[in-house]
Amino acid sequence: MNADEQSKTHFDLIVVGGGSGGLAGAFRAAEYGARVALLEPALLGGTCVNVGCVPKKAMWLAADIAGKLRMAQSLGFSIDQPPQQRCELDWPTFIVHRQRYIANIHESYRKRLDASGIVLAPMRAHLLDARTVECENGARLSAPRILIATGGHAVKPDMPGAELGGTSDDFFSWNAAPERVAIIGAGYIAVELAGVLQALGSRVEVFARGARLLEGFDAELTKQLSDDYCQSGVRLHFDRAVAALEADGVRVRLRDADGALSEAFDKVLFATGRRPNSAKLGLQQLGVKLDARGHIVVDELHATSVAGVNAVGDVTTDVQLTPVAIAAARRLMDRVYGKREGRLDQQNIPTVVFAHPPIGKVGLTEDEARARHGDNLHIYRAGFRPMLYALAESPQRSLFKLICVGEERRVVGIHLLGEAADEMLQGFAVALKRGITLDDLRDTVAIHPTSAEEVVLMR
Repeated sequence: MNADEQSKTHFDLIVVGGGSGGLAGAFRAAEYGARVALLEPALLGGTCVNVGCVPKKAMWLAADIAGKLRMAQSLGFSIDQPPQQRCELDWPTFIVHRQRYIANIHESYRKRLDASGIVLAPMRAHLLDARTVECENGARLSAPRILIATGGHAVKPDMPGAELGGTSDDFFSWNAAPERVAIIGAGYIAVELAGVLQALGSRVEVFARGARLLEGFDAELTKQLSDDYCQSGVRLHFDRAVAALEADGVRVRLRDADGALSEAFDKVLFATGRRPNSAKLGLQQLGVKLDARGHIVVDELHATSVAGVNAVGDVTTDVQLTPVAIAAARRLMDRVYGKREGRLDQQNIPTVVFAHPPIGKVGLTEDEARARHGDNLHIYRAGFRPMLYALAESPQRSLFKLICVGEERRVVGIHLLGEAADEMLQGFAVALKRGITLDDLRDTVAIHPTSAEEVVLMR
């Protein structure tokens, strides 16, 4: 191989996976002058852009508009439909707007890749060793460092009739709201899709194996969210483990672990978990350590058990959030190519579930705080109806909660359920990481009238 041929196949960094984490790592490395190859067989942006955060938030916005249109008539606006009738969304028209937005993101990525000099190879690949990647066309690329950022995928549970149900990926191919939908699960995806579909005209029932929604969020807030969902018409079935799906003509019934059969549904969605895309990468042969579920085990510097091979994002044991993957990849490249110190602090990561209304948290829940600090806690709550919902006489309520520790009442947990909670939490998350106390919040003048002021007015 001559020097010119070798330069076309040898890079400073090979990134396997073109989702949020992989792209972030590739772009940041290129900023430092690294020669980068990016391997991605599917659409750029991965789960988040194509079948996750972005289209999900678009559908959430549509559902939010539908809810506000329904309230508008009760407040005196002239809308040509009965006040109790659900506002119908023309899904095909909205999907055109949604996919146009996503296409613009794809185009932006392609332009940035070109401008950064990153070589994009739209194909699958696997590792031959810690320095060599073989593409599906047989071409071999080499680099002193490889970043794996292949993400994860939605899975169905192993049960009879599972093929009769879909996953969140399938939801994004729908062009209308089914009349009746069953959602199996109680996590992020289940809660978000339940709220969206109910607001857009479906009758939704959620079947949860456990006793509550959103394990890992504060129990008081998830109880209020359950009440809000029930008020909106969502039926929640807790402690109801689904054992099988059965066809009923073109519809589907759910059989639970006790043998009881549900009513028939037009669509059934599994929201029961995701698996990492770690198979067929050659990782085990290489000696890269995986956990029992197939996640790549990484240390705090996002190094795997094989020198020169790093990993970020949902394929790893990290918190499964897009901003975590992006932050981890950027800090990794800052260290490797920018010679800068720094690592991702995975404590006090803020997160929001786009429920109706949104629910967010940063820091410890009350149960977590008690386990860590005992009874040396101070708990503050604010339950209220946001102004718009009070004006429209809607029963939907918000609940905000602060978890404080010690005599100085240092804030270790902020939990928000309610209108605009998703937009409020970011700034409060910064404050929590800076070590604020309850007095700091109380010394801050409130912005009135807002929901956010409740955080600084709690007594």
